[in-house]
Amino acid sequence: IDETISGYTAPVVVNLFGSDLDLLDAKAQELAHLLRSMHGAHNVRVRASHATPTLSITLDPVRLAALGLAADDALRAVHNAYSGLTVNEIEIDNHRVPVTVLVPARTRGDVTHLAQRDDAPIRLAQVASVAQTAGRYNILHRNAQRLQVVTVEVLGRDLDGFLHELRSRVFAELRFPDGMHPEFTGAAVEQATARGELIAHALSAGLGVALLIYLAVNRLRYLLLILLNLPFSLVGGVVAVLLGGGVVSVSSMVGFVTLFGITVRNSIMLVSHYDHLVRIEGCVWDLTTVLRGARERLPAILMTALITALAMLPLTIDSDNPGREIMGPMAAIIVGGLISSTLLNLLVMPALLHRFGRFGDR
Repeated sequence: IDETISGYTAPVVVNLFGSDLDLLDAKAQELAHLLRSMHGAHNVRVRASHATPTLSITLDPVRLAALGLAADDALRAVHNAYSGLTVNEIEIDNHRVPVTVLVPARTRGDVTHLAQRDDAPIRLAQVASVAQTAGRYNILHRNAQRLQVVTVEVLGRDLDGFLHELRSRVFAELRFPDGMHPEFTGAAVEQATARGELIAHALSAGLGVALLIYLAVNRLRYLLLILLNLPFSLVGGVVAVLLGGGVVSVSSMVGFVTLFGITVRNSIMLVSHYDHLVRIEGCVWDLTTVLRGARERLPAILMTALITALAMLPLTIDSDNPGREIMGPMAAIIVGGLISSTLLNLLVMPALLHRFGRFGDR
């Protein structure tokens, strides 16, 4: 998922855009140092490394001309020294095997030996300057701009808090020259956007659900009592989040939305049954009716919770394994919330309804 969003297997990615490669490298190292000082930062990496060992061979045209050599001859000799020169073929069991001549590995791995070979008619050091330097493995580009990329994984804290701290510290502690600017991307940015959209849609859906509940129970008092069950489920969901590391992801929020729907349904079942006992069967609204309604709705509410909890339970086990990143946190919150909401719905909710229900009154 992280790689699909940003191209890197890390939830937080900072792109530094600019034109000067040396300045980009320097700022990337400063940013990496800042990230390593932050709580929760793990495996900080600068992606486009500039410390790749490189063999630099600079030919001297004057010395080549003095010895009657062309630049192609010298470059071809260096190429053959490292890639090999095929001089013949032999047949072994109907297979043709090329015979390749190479400079010995000890010489190829040592710049001094390569440049000062005594057995060569003309030593490479006579016509070129040979040195081992550090070069670039690649130069990253995006939108016709050069960039340097710094990635970091986050452990032990939520991505939103980490990203907010990172933004504030980057603009407060780092100074970017003209033509250079950072870009924050990755799963953390997308998750913040998705969370905001999910909250907006959930609130809109919640208003619609509340209207439907009111149409079903036909009394504002009943609606408010039914909505009191939402904190019951919230208790178990919060405990599940804390046991899972205290991080609320988008999938966790989807679990809360799903959990609220299940618990509201259980409350509607209880309230509607009390209303049926008082209005249809003519029972007096007292403690006896409260206990009777709770006993009669116990199997339905318990089976609804058990079926959902048992279906989700396998997903909560080893939920951090690959393939369960989305369903695992959601299932853990649903299971935890169902435990608390079922117990409180059958123990506390009847007491609240007995005190504030007013069933049968018009």
